Amino acid sequence: MDNLREYLALCWLNHDPLELPRSVSLFRKNLAIYFVIGYLLQANLIDDPFESFYEISLQIVFMLAFIGIMLFLNKTLYVYVQVATAFMFSANIISLFVVPVMVWLTVTEDLYSYYLFFLLLAWYYAIVSYIIKFTLDINFPASLVLSLFYFIATYLGAFVLGQSI
Repeated sequence: MDNLREYLALCWLNHDPLELPRSVSLFRKNLAIYFVIGYLLQANLIDDPFESFYEISLQIVFMLAFIGIMLFLNKTLYVYVQVATAFMFSANIISLFVVPVMVWLTVTEDLYSYYLFFLLLAWYYAIVSYIIKFTLDINFPASLVLSLFYFIATYLGAFVLGQSI
């Protein structure tokens, strides 16, 4: 339970990602939750279960590869489990809020649902930037650029490759 509190503090930008406990079990659980939530969101958007399956699979592979390459180049590969868990845990926490907003957005198309959705995406972007900033020990503008590259490589890369298959 203490592990969850420490990872949850990261979502509020209060904890150093390098000091998080290493837990392979938590990594696996977050990976499974990330896959299920991502699959359900993709299936809702695409309406093709097979395409949703391989697109979320590609997204996970790209995310884990991006984290691995980033840490390898920084010579901090020893914190891979903590950092990858931090990325997935924060995405899972944000997804707890995104799913009801997506339902609200789909059903009503209310302008406030779009604002809230954008706010949640901005929160996730801030968390990813925070994790990258402390993991690589770089300044904030550089972490914003790397975060943007992370989102392009992970989400857009999976989408483009998924569409070409």
